[in-house]
Amino acid sequence: MEKIIIAIDGYSSCGKSTLAKALAKKLHYLFLDSGAMYRAIAYYFIEHKVNTNKLTEVEKALKNIQLSFEFNKETADNHILLNGINVDKEIRSMAVNAKVSEVAAIAEVRRFAVAQQQQIGLNKGIVMDGRDIGTTVFPNAELKIFVTADTTVRVERRFKELYASNQNITIEDVKANLEMRDYIDTNRTESPLRKAEDAKLLDNTNLNREEQLNIAYQWAMEIINAFN
Repeated sequence: MEKIIIAIDGYSSCGKSTLAKALAKKLHYLFLDSGAMYRAIAYYFIEHKVNTNKLTEVEKALKNIQLSFEFNKETADNHILLNGINVDKEIRSMAVNAKVSEVAAIAEVRRFAVAQQQQIGLNKGIVMDGRDIGTTVFPNAELKIFVTADTTVRVERRFKELYASNQNITIEDVKANLEMRDYIDTNRTESPLRKAEDAKLLDNTNLNREEQLNIAYQWAMEIINAFN
């Protein structure tokens, strides 16, 4: 069967990656986590004390970054590799959370990541989530989904995720971080977060994971069947 590209965009902590992973698995497609790519870059910048206000430092650092994905057969997940090292755990820290939107807003960083993403997408058969997938990375994607949810619900989801590994985190910290990321993502000059005109809106405020997946899967199969 002819394969398609599925682009999933949306706000922080609205379940984009969860949906993208599940949908890719159900369709036997490749899941490409763009957020992990930007997190890995942010993590590298933090570790190497890169001054993001100095373009020369940013460009020099990008030349030393190689990103790839490693498929784990046991978990059926793709793990991000930074210069050959699995950093999937390290990139989920609050330090990276606080830095990633700032880093992702840098034009040179976005061009660096987008070029790699588009190369991977040449063979289609991928599900990719992020903030500018349907508008910038794959504007011709056959299916575009924009995921959203009530802010209170997103804060609660993110708090539960972070609290499991850091009992010192407060819900106020999470809310502030989420609001900051939303502002940066929607107001940046380079590829701001916005719903593509031809994207389908999926509000999962009152949906569980299975219900969300079923809706997206139905949309995907309608398009796939139309091509075959």
